[in-house]
Amino acid sequence: MATIPPLASATNGEPTAAVHGTRPSSVTRTSGAPAGAPRTRAGATWVGLCVAALVLVALIVFMLQNTQAVLVSFLGWQGSVPLALALLVAGVGVGVVALVVGTLRIHQLRRRLAQHR
Repeated sequence: MATIPPLASATNGEPTAAVHGTRPSSVTRTSGAPAGAPRTRAGATWVGLCVAALVLVALIVFMLQNTQAVLVSFLGWQGSVPLALALLVAGVGVGVVALVVGTLRIHQLRRRLAQHR
């Protein structure tokens, strides 16, 4: 199949432009890969909310599937609670400990930074 060269008068709206393989410098490319949109805080918040919603759905499914009672002992106390609740309380406890340790470390670093100024 033979290719037909474009008409000189139809080349990007400039009748004097070169036809064979070159584009005029004033013509911008409008097709191909689009330029990336700038990242914003609102976009990051939206992604964070979507991820949090997916994690929440997974947590709800986990809790609904693990309702059998287990015996929990802690410092002499004993009780029977659903497995999902026991694991949720343990996870929240670990999260609180991590937040406290992280907060203490941030305050320590801020004090050091303030002393060096």
